[in-house]
Amino acid sequence: MTSTEISDLWVRRYHPRPDAAVRLVCFPHAGGSAPFYFPVSAEIGPDVDVLAVQYPGRQDRRQEPLVADLHVLADQLADALDPWLDRPFAFFGHSMGATLAYEVARRFEARGKVPAQVFVSGRRAPSQLRDERVHQGGEATIIADMKKLSGTDTRIFGEPELMGLLLPVIRNDYKAAETYAMRESGGPALTSPVTVLIGDDDPKSTVAEAEAWRDHTSGETVVHIYPGGHFYLVQHKDALLDVMRKALAEVTVG
Repeated sequence: MTSTEISDLWVRRYHPRPDAAVRLVCFPHAGGSAPFYFPVSAEIGPDVDVLAVQYPGRQDRRQEPLVADLHVLADQLADALDPWLDRPFAFFGHSMGATLAYEVARRFEARGKVPAQVFVSGRRAPSQLRDERVHQGGEATIIADMKKLSGTDTRIFGEPELMGLLLPVIRNDYKAAETYAMRESGGPALTSPVTVLIGDDDPKSTVAEAEAWRDHTSGETVVHIYPGGHFYLVQHKDALLDVMRKALAEVTVG
């Protein structure tokens, strides 16, 4: 398999904009997949080429092994995304995806490629540790946590066959997120600007824990707080798109 074919496994490009001045790479949340970012790709505008990441083990990659270590996943993503970053680029990640966006950004900064912007959504800073062990619980524990986050269509809970496919992915990703710890070997602290996006009632991160992202970059940090929980971004999609457009417009002008 060529490097191009490997790269294509990881990237979904729903609305190709080859002449766009900036590329935005979007990292899904735990249990999430690339189509979660279809609305972003469709609506962000003609100046941004959106790449949605598809992790192994889900949808069209369901035959591939799941990866339960975010450092391993970040290493794989950095190699897969490298061919795409031939112009100014930015990262957006929600929840587990925010941690991955940060770790992949560190790896690119170590290679001399600095993201123009890193958007981290619905996730506490790497320095803010919690003892979370949902991934060690039974199915009822995981389902209860999924319901608490309100990010899953409730009809799915009544479909045993679908849940049988979904739960191993959720458990894997919960393990990856809950066992993550920042390593010095991942690369330098960021120099790129960071935009923090958080719901004010997020059970996975307090506002203070999210504001601590300031400690992980020497660049400018801007914090936006929205009413809502972990999936506040669905309710406030238009507001988030405005924030992203404005930040990325500065990249295209610069």
